Amino acid sequence: MSTALFPDLIVNGELVPQAQIAAEAQNHAAPKGKPGIAWRKAAQAVAIRTLLLQEAARQGLTPAPEEIGPGQFETEEEALIRGLLDTAVVADAPDETDIKAEWEKDPDRFKTPPLWEVSHILVACDPRDEEMCEMAQKRAAGLIELALETPTSFAKLARNNSDCGSKANGGALGQLGPGDTVPEFEAALRGMDEGEITPEPVLTRHGYHIIRMDALGTRKTLPYDAVRPKISEAMEKAAWTRAAQAYVNDLVAGAEITGANMAPI
Repeated sequence: MSTALFPDLIVNGELVPQAQIAAEAQNHAAPKGKPGIAWRKAAQAVAIRTLLLQEAARQGLTPAPEEIGPGQFETEEEALIRGLLDTAVVADAPDETDIKAEWEKDPDRFKTPPLWEVSHILVACDPRDEEMCEMAQKRAAGLIELALETPTSFAKLARNNSDCGSKANGGALGQLGPGDTVPEFEAALRGMDEGEITPEPVLTRHGYHIIRMDALGTRKTLPYDAVRPKISEAMEKAAWTRAAQAYVNDLVAGAEITGANMAPI
């Protein structure tokens, strides 16, 4: 039975429980006050998943869940869909000419990783504790004011105020690269210029940070041979994605679906 707002989803005669669509809708963004947009996106996604599972059943496939993380395995439905796509979707590997042409579009896209020489002052707090977090933010903001007024005092401020062991070195963390820090800290580094001090405290799970970019390493353009495998892999993945989308489009074109708009949203 359909609800007052949304029609039943029927895929090749199979009635899909609306509870499945409601659960899927949580994964789709929609403007505030417009839940229908999330529902329509979810109905489309569930319709496609149902089609793929129907095709896997038609082909007599059996699920073989694979481990996707330590102690985590695919569901049987995920394993069936992966198995179906593995057999039905074929993407040709790019040839040398295509790979070289992709590199030649803009060789400067492929550079050595960034290298940052950084100092910081940590005002430790538990971000889950609202009162503690508010106090720490105010303290960090005050330290930023002092650091910006007299940039040469940064090391002294760190030694006297930081809650990090690096205070013994004036807050110096040395050289850092991608993956060496928590994501929020790294995101701040990526937008900083040499000599800059963050104008606002940066919140991570450790607390609030006042960050100074002491030096930026020079990034060099990598030679073709060094990046060829990465380009080839990216192109092959893109080709597979296009082939998979074409396969799904063919399934949709040959199916009878009501209750979902199968045009791109």
